[in-house]
Amino acid sequence: MKDVCNVVQGLKPVLLMVMVQITFAGVNVFYKLAVNDGMSLRVVVAYRFVFATVFIAPLALIVERKKRTKMTWTVLFQSFLCGLFGGSLAQNFYLQALDLTSATFASAMSNLLPGITFILAVCFGLERLNLTTAAGKAKIVGTLIGIGGAMVLTFVKGEEIELGSFHLNLLHPPNGTHAHATTGAHTLLGSLCALGSGISYALWLIIQAKMIERYPSPYSSTALMSLWGSLLSIVFALCVERDWSQWRLGWNIRLLTAAYTGIVVSGVMVVVISWCVHMRGPLFVSVFSPLMLVMVALAGPTMLNEKLHLGCAIGTVLIVCGLYVVLWGKSKEMKKKNQLVPAQSPHDNESNTVEIVVRPAQEDKSNRNKPMKLLQK
Repeated sequence: MKDVCNVVQGLKPVLLMVMVQITFAGVNVFYKLAVNDGMSLRVVVAYRFVFATVFIAPLALIVERKKRTKMTWTVLFQSFLCGLFGGSLAQNFYLQALDLTSATFASAMSNLLPGITFILAVCFGLERLNLTTAAGKAKIVGTLIGIGGAMVLTFVKGEEIELGSFHLNLLHPPNGTHAHATTGAHTLLGSLCALGSGISYALWLIIQAKMIERYPSPYSSTALMSLWGSLLSIVFALCVERDWSQWRLGWNIRLLTAAYTGIVVSGVMVVVISWCVHMRGPLFVSVFSPLMLVMVALAGPTMLNEKLHLGCAIGTVLIVCGLYVVLWGKSKEMKKKNQLVPAQSPHDNESNTVEIVVRPAQEDKSNRNKPMKLLQK
């Protein structure tokens, strides 16, 4: 019985990450259903961050009430940038790509994030192009493979792939037929929007890494990001969307989409991911991201009346391969850094320093040279 409990305990992070990816895949389905119902894309994003803020802010106040770091103007400005790039811009770009193309296409393009982050980190001087090591070569090759996959995904269509006879079309027939008659111009524009979303997310990751150094409170920083994201998204939606009926929520798919994406995805799943990162590290969490793509690729043709083409499948496989090559290179790099850290504990270093510096001041002159004789031996 004890062995069974240990196995279940060991599988808990894996099961939780599978649940996270299923939940993330559901976001694409709910987004499509809300847009098909006539809901504005900008209003969807605004409501998502409003619901997320309402959920995560009280949680941050409770969990981190005794260990929250002092707020500064620098941290406040960094949280604003996180809300701008990781919140409002990233989500608005992603939903526009989702509307112009398909759920599978947008999800596949989002897997370019590690490669885009690597390119921006090199441009900002946060990473180096180390061509002398296997890890450095892997990150470059993986990025190039991912970019090649994105090109195939955008410009190559190919034959249509049938995924069996099971179909559960959740979209209304009139809207569904029109929504997926995408042209080459729509695909190209959708690719640019997906790329804009990836760049925004990558900038958010870089800023978030700097912010967490000054403000190591994950729940509070997430609450601040959601707050700024909701404010910016509301302002943007009010400027673009003048139809006040778009803001009306009833007991329908619009309320369900806002609550699901805000509370479940941006709230509960953030807590779950934070726990998994704490238990197994960020690379463990990143490995599961293609699982969402597989689920969306299955849900698109069977539930959302989307068509899966050979070019989309090949491009998706290339992007996922590029993702894993970049992650492999990053893991090798992290292992090398960990090996360079000395095994001696900081307490041992402090005690040695005190012995060398303090003893001569406390003992007589005849004993001052004893430590030096020991070192010479």
